[in-house]
Amino acid sequence: MKYFRVLALIFGLLSVSPAWGGDISPVKPTPKDKCPVCGMFVVKYPDFIATIKFQDGTFVFFDGTKDMFKYYFDIKKYHPSRQQSDITAIYVMDYYTLTPIDAYKATYVIGSDIYGPMGRELIPFENQADAEAFMKDHTGKSLMKFKDVTFSLVKTLD
Repeated sequence: MKYFRVLALIFGLLSVSPAWGGDISPVKPTPKDKCPVCGMFVVKYPDFIATIKFQDGTFVFFDGTKDMFKYYFDIKKYHPSRQQSDITAIYVMDYYTLTPIDAYKATYVIGSDIYGPMGRELIPFENQADAEAFMKDHTGKSLMKFKDVTFSLVKTLD
């Protein structure tokens, strides 16, 4: 009986662990998914895809980090029945590794000479050192964390 309890405890812990539990990573957009901000088909720009996941398990896809931030800051404009508190995760594409990363933990390079599908872009990196190297190589103006990005900053990129 003691071993059964130990096994049940281990199984329970593994089932809620991000590594073993339900899928916490973003799903991939389909060819029909459009960015709600600009209307572009996002699969055409796989290097720049950003994703917002909601509590109900639905996802919204964007053709770039800039449009994701526009949606995030003015969610009622694009989806009147949603609010920021409905969001459970946000993913952006790491520029160097081309893998989805947690947008809240990413470091963004602002003002570089690299453009996304919608022009000037916030370029995300999981690793701060990568962001610093990219900023140096691509004449970036500044580094920011998610919490430091503002709607007024995003609007200056248009």
